[in-house]
Amino acid sequence: MLRSRRCRLRNTNGSWRVDETYLRVADKWTYLYRAVDWTGDTIDFLLSPKRDAAAAKRFFQKALRAPNHPRPRVVNVDGNPAYPTGIEELKGTRELGRRCRCRPVRYLSKIVEQDHRAIERRIRAMQGIRSFDSAWRTIQGIKTGNMIRKGQVFWCQRATFSDRAAFVSDLLAVAVAA
Repeated sequence: MLRSRRCRLRNTNGSWRVDETYLRVADKWTYLYRAVDWTGDTIDFLLSPKRDAAAAKRFFQKALRAPNHPRPRVVNVDGNPAYPTGIEELKGTRELGRRCRCRPVRYLSKIVEQDHRAIERRIRAMQGIRSFDSAWRTIQGIKTGNMIRKGQVFWCQRATFSDRAAFVSDLLAVAVAA
C-alpha cells in the first residue's frame, strides 16, 4: 500500500542511517528495522521476528526496491554484525553498488533513534500489540503520519488537516468519514 504512493514522496539522498529496535508483539520480541537519510527523511522499515543477516538483507532489498530512493553511497550502521554481512551479500548479487561503503559508526544513528521514539511511545500507550499483522499496520500508519509531519510528501507540506486526512486515507486505503 505504501509502495503504490511512493511517487508522492520527496527523493531521499545517498547517505543512509540504519538501525533496529525491538518491540513486544504478542508476548514475543520482534525487531523493527528502519532507515532514514542524513536529513531525517524516512526511507523504509521492516518488522521481522528475527534479528539476523537474512532479516537485514531482506530489509535492504525492500528499501532498494522503492522508486524514490537512489542506491546508497554509504550506509551507516550500529554495531550489529548482521548489517555488514547483508550488505556484502547484496554487493555480490549486484543489488547494491560495489562502491557502497558500510560504516559501523554508533553516533551517526541518533537520527534513527529519535525516529524510533514516536513508535515506541505510541505502542507503550496502546499497552502493546496483540498480533504481528496489526503491529505492521500500526507502524505503517505511524510512519505515514511522521512522513507527512516531516514534510516528505510533496503536496502535503502546507496542506490543511482535511487534505492530510485525504492523503492518508488514499495511502492506506482507509475510509475516512468527512
